[in-house]
Amino acid sequence: MSSIESIRRPAPDRASRRARIAVSALFLTNGALFANILPRYPEIKSALGLDNLGYGFAIAAFPAGAIAAGLLAAVLIRRFGSARIAVIGTVLTSLGLLSAALAPSGVLFAVALFLGGASDAITDVAQNAHGLRVQRRYGRSIINGFHAIWSIGAVLGGAMAAVAIALQLPLGVHLGISTAVFATVSLVALGFCLPGRDDEAEAEVTAEPAELTGAVRRGLSPRTVIAIVALTLIAMAGAVAEDAGNSWATLYLADSLGAAAAVAPLGFIALVGAQFVGRIIGDPLTDRFGQRWVARVGGVIAAVGMTLALAFPSVPGTILGFAAVGFGIATLIPAAMHAADELPGLRAGVGLTIVSWLLRLGFLLSPPFVGYIAENESLRAGLLVAPVAALVAVLLAGFLGKRRPRS
Repeated sequence: MSSIESIRRPAPDRASRRARIAVSALFLTNGALFANILPRYPEIKSALGLDNLGYGFAIAAFPAGAIAAGLLAAVLIRRFGSARIAVIGTVLTSLGLLSAALAPSGVLFAVALFLGGASDAITDVAQNAHGLRVQRRYGRSIINGFHAIWSIGAVLGGAMAAVAIALQLPLGVHLGISTAVFATVSLVALGFCLPGRDDEAEAEVTAEPAELTGAVRRGLSPRTVIAIVALTLIAMAGAVAEDAGNSWATLYLADSLGAAAAVAPLGFIALVGAQFVGRIIGDPLTDRFGQRWVARVGGVIAAVGMTLALAFPSVPGTILGFAAVGFGIATLIPAAMHAADELPGLRAGVGLTIVSWLLRLGFLLSPPFVGYIAENESLRAGLLVAPVAALVAVLLAGFLGKRRPRS
């Protein structure tokens, strides 16, 4: 865009600015809710008497719920509007996570996580859809900033959990506070979101099941199918590497390396904090060097950093290793989604919906796989999935976009 076009572009009105703050609050809340329970997983695992494999299957219920409900989001959003569905989903997610924290058995823990994951998937699509509505009114890209704010929320949630652990707050009290605070924030934010619905903007990130099956029936070219598979694997690689920190970092630092209870959550906090930094600088780096270069360099950073942390185990080195993973994979999922949405021969939203839905297989399959290796070998061996996933992204990065010449 030329400087003259930038000057002529009108400033966003007051309603748009308020809506941007409201969507930012929803992203912050979404990141903080799940991050509040993650560092307390080891405590829940111990209280419920789960071994590593059982724990892995239990926490896989969250992405299983997301996969089950992911395609329902488009139907709900187009009927009730993205803002309302995002807020309802946030409240249901918070209640699901609170129920998981209070679950008296491993089965009920998994059921609560399944319901929380289903609500979270719907929330995720809805808040992105509303973010695109706001972006359209701004006339420039602001969607990546919302995702960076999600990472801030994750850091906030992880820090809240670390403080709760240090203060020895009971799980019910801690998650009760988290639920009350962030459910209230989302309900307040609803009053500042854009009213009504915008079918054009909301359709950009949603495709109903009928539209997906219609695209398949019309026939996809072999090149398009290969591209969808490759982009899904790139996104799944980012999900698997991220899940290593989400689900196992606190447990590995506490049980395998003997970190203090208040120190163990720092592995997860380092990952999401570095991921925030990677997303903030990811846009300008992508504009200058292209998605392929950024993904390849980031994948190498993640693979080398985590491999060194596992080869020479120590508490500080492991925290830095998880930070390297978070920084290196920061742009993988957004880049794969963006590339999928621009695949030729597919209606807007179809490629994005397919990749967004299938990437959750990474979050689903990773926990039981790591748990199986941890049960039969060691958790240290299981965490090798992170550098391996990063290398997969490096190898497949050729399917991402090249550097675009400046006009």
